[in-house]
Parts: sequence; structure tokens; C-alpha cells
Amino acid sequence: MLESLHVKNLALIDEAEVLFGKGLNILTGETGAGKSIIIGSINLALGAKADRELIRTGAEYALVELVFFVEDPVQKKAIEALELPLEENRVILQRRILENRSVCKVCGETVTARQLKQLAEILIDIHGQHEHQSLLKTGRQMEILDTYAGGALAEKKAALREIYLQYREAVRELSENETDEETRRKECALAEFECAEIEEASLAAGEDEELEKTYQKMNNARKIEEAAACAHALCGYENDGAGSLIGRALREIRSVSAYDETLQEYERQLLDIDSLLNDYNRGMAAYIAGLAFDGAVFERTEARLNLLNHLKAKYGSSVEEIFAYQAKTRETIEKYRDYDAYREKLAAKVEELREKALLLCREISGIRNENARELAEQMRQALLDLNFERAAFEIRVEGSEENMGENGYDQVCFMLSTNPGEPLRELALTASGGELSRVMLALKTVLADKDEIETLIFDEIDTGISGRTAWKVSEKMGILGKDHQLICITHLPQIAAMADTHFVIEKQVAEGRSLTGIRELSRDESVKELARMLGGDQITEAACQNAEEMKALAGKTKQY
Repeated sequence: MLESLHVKNLALIDEAEVLFGKGLNILTGETGAGKSIIIGSINLALGAKADRELIRTGAEYALVELVFFVEDPVQKKAIEALELPLEENRVILQRRILENRSVCKVCGETVTARQLKQLAEILIDIHGQHEHQSLLKTGRQMEILDTYAGGALAEKKAALREIYLQYREAVRELSENETDEETRRKECALAEFECAEIEEASLAAGEDEELEKTYQKMNNARKIEEAAACAHALCGYENDGAGSLIGRALREIRSVSAYDETLQEYERQLLDIDSLLNDYNRGMAAYIAGLAFDGAVFERTEARLNLLNHLKAKYGSSVEEIFAYQAKTRETIEKYRDYDAYREKLAAKVEELREKALLLCREISGIRNENARELAEQMRQALLDLNFERAAFEIRVEGSEENMGENGYDQVCFMLSTNPGEPLRELALTASGGELSRVMLALKTVLADKDEIETLIFDEIDTGISGRTAWKVSEKMGILGKDHQLICITHLPQIAAMADTHFVIEKQVAEGRSLTGIRELSRDESVKELARMLGGDQITEAACQNAEEMKALAGKTKQY
């Protein structure tokens, strides 16, 4: 859930902090008080486009910070998949808007706006006028139905996606291999030449690396011999080499070691050094004796290395890559030597994958149709609860093989009739703005148990409704608030009365400048705010009494 919002230097807000509660959080205030700034600030923290004009006049930056408490294991796993941090089950989102850029952070780590939006999709769901309009898109309607259908459909869709991608690849391969006889003859001849060239080289795995080492050694033979001879002389037993000096030191220590046990230990150490030096000198002498430059061997090594480098330049950067290229040329040769059989085999593969995909499409369509009937029935009941007394609602799922894709071959359309005797029509042709907002609320209520997002924001869901309908919407939000955290901006007292936590947004003038602030209301203050919403500027005793009754009725409603 969203625990807190902190805003600084944003538009008309100097600095404000809001501590949200569980259940239904209501935000009210007079027109122009700055309610849109509050929701706008949340959107900014979640990655919405930032305009430097939002920075409060005279300030260097604007700051928005959100703190979410995350308990749900599915949400935690999704956040971990994004490789974003959690601090004691909390996600702290911070966005600082500067003159020419903005900086986004999650728990102190800088993130991109894209990562922020991905995180927002896990944590919060915001519904405003634009979100209601998204219901009119058939693609969005299919998403809603598929969400309702749940895991069984998701598994089938995952299987279809895999098969469909294989099918598309096979179709692409078949279309790209439509070549005439002359082209096939030329490509086959080239493949045969390349394959023969690689075979004639008789390559061995790792041969290029070994040859390179041998060549470098032979190419630097004189330098190696001189350095080895010098090292041997310096460590030898002639001309004051290290060996002769160690031997002399050993004799000197040995002559007096009998008089001091400490010297005996040093004597043993010198003996070890002398022994190691002897081993080294014998080994180095043998190495130098084995150094012999053979011009013929060097020429053969150089020629072989040149051949390998020639093949690597044409077919791959290593012997393994050359072998892989050779395997492809053999496939090409085999394909073109019996082209008709190859095409028949590929066409059969395309048809087999198509049939598998269509079978899954039919299964997916069956699941969608079954769930469409269930969802439509639940929606009819939910709409009835929202004062659509005689509304008819239907979800049509129509499949066509020509429309096959990785999500199936269905088209999903929500059909609505709000008046008796009127035929069912597409949602876009039937619902007004106010009706759309209620349809959205009905959907969220029906899908509440399947929705893993705990926090929902409704920006003026009361558009186009009033009276008894408003009370029905209020009741529905009260029910939804039992299992979710709701944050709702409203102009209607019927909805505000249902608040578990009530905030008022106010605009004031201080030192000649307008300021927008937000504060939590006590129960008595909430009643007075309801009275203002009911009666306007003049808060009469009758308005207060009406507000008190409305608040009491809301309390009883939430007990059921």
C-alpha cells in the first residue's frame, strides 16, 4: 500500500506530506484548490513526463517522494525481477525535477524512467478519464477478460506464444527459400567450393592457438636463447654466479654453525636454496641444449598459420567457427541437391506448426467464451448495484483463423445496453463518460480478488453522476476498500461520506503568494466538509445534520 506522499516546490505546493491509511482515502476540496496537483505529483513520481514549468517559482528544483509498503510475495518477486531494491519491505520512490533534467531513485539507487514505470505497474493502478476511455479499445477488453480467466488461460497463451513464434520462423524460412534453378546452382557451387576448401585444410580443434604459440617461440628463438643463457650464467657456479656465491656463503656458515644453534637453522635454509638453485641450473641447461632453430620447420609452421588465418578471415574467427560454417555449407548443399524434397519438408513443418497453433487457439477461445459468460453475469450484477437497473451486458468472443496471432485468434468486444428495449451495442457506441466510470468501477470490483495491485487511485470517478447513483458508487467503493487501498478525488458528498480517511485540499494566500496544502480531517471536520459539499459556502444547520446522517449511514453500510 501507499504509505506516504511528500511533495516540495511543485507548482502551488511549497511543501506537503500526506500519510495515507488503509481502505478508502478520500480527497476533497473546492474547485481550483489544487486536487489535480496531488494526483499529478503521484504520476510524476511514477515516471510521468516532467515539465520544468512545474518547479515552483523561485525554487531550484521540485521533489516528489512516495513510500510503499510491500507484503505480497508476488509483488516482491516482480520487484526482484526488475533488480530493484527493497528496504524492510518498503519501496521508496523519489524524483527530483531540475531545470534541464530529472533524477529518479528507488531506495537511493538511480533508475531510468522506464524502470520507474515498470515498478509503478506492480505497485499502483491509477484510473482517470483517460483510463476510462481505454475501456473502449477492444485490445484492452481482451486483456480484462484474460485477467479474469486467470492461470489456466495464461498457461495456454504461453504455450501458443512458443508455437506461434516457431510457426512464424518456419513461414519466413519457407518464403526466403523461393529461388530459381540458376540461383540454386550458383549457391550450391559456392557452398561445395567452400566446404572442399575447409576439408582440404584438415583442421584440428584448437590448432590455431597452438600454432600461434609455436610460431611466436620460433620467431623469437635468438632472443629466447640469449636471455636463457644470460639467466643461466647469472645463477651458475662460475664467474661469481649466484650458485658460486651461495656455495661460498654456505661454507662460511658451516664453519661456525657448531657454535650457535641459530646458525644451524640458517645453514639448513642455505642448503635448501643451494639445492633449488642446482635444480634450476640443471633444468635451464637442458632447456638451452634443446633450443635449436630449424628453418624448414619454421617455414612449414608459418605457411600453416597463414592458411589458418586465411580461412579464419573467410569463415570465422576460430577453428570452431570455421567448423560451424562448414556445417552450414553442407546443409546448403544437401538442401539444393534435393530442393523439391527440402521445400516439401519445410512446407510440412509449417503446416504442422499451424495446426498445433490453431488447436491451442481453439482451446484458448473455449476458455475465453466460458469465462466471458461468467464475467458478463458478474458484471450485470455489479452494474445493477451501481444503479444500472435494467442494463444488459454481454462479452462477445469471436474467433477467426485469419486473425491468428500469439494471443490467439479471438476478438473480444464488451456489449452494453443501458435502456430497456434497446439492443446491445459496443461500449464505445453506448456509454457516456459517467457510465464508463461506473463500468470501470464495476470491473475493478469484480476483478478485486484477481488483482495483485493493492493500491488503486480514482481521479474524479464521479464524473457525470449524482443522487442515488452516486450513493451506489459510494457503496461499491466501500466494498472495494475492504481488500484494497483506494485513493479517490471526488466532488460528491455521497462518495466522500464513505471515507475511512478524509483529506481536504485547500488553497491559501501567504505573503502575497498562493499555496496549496493538504491535511487529514477529524470526524467532526469531515462532517463539516460534507456539509460544505452539500450546501456550498453557507454551512447551515440543516446541511450539517444531513452530513451527519450521511456519515452515519456510510458507517452502517461498511459494516455489512
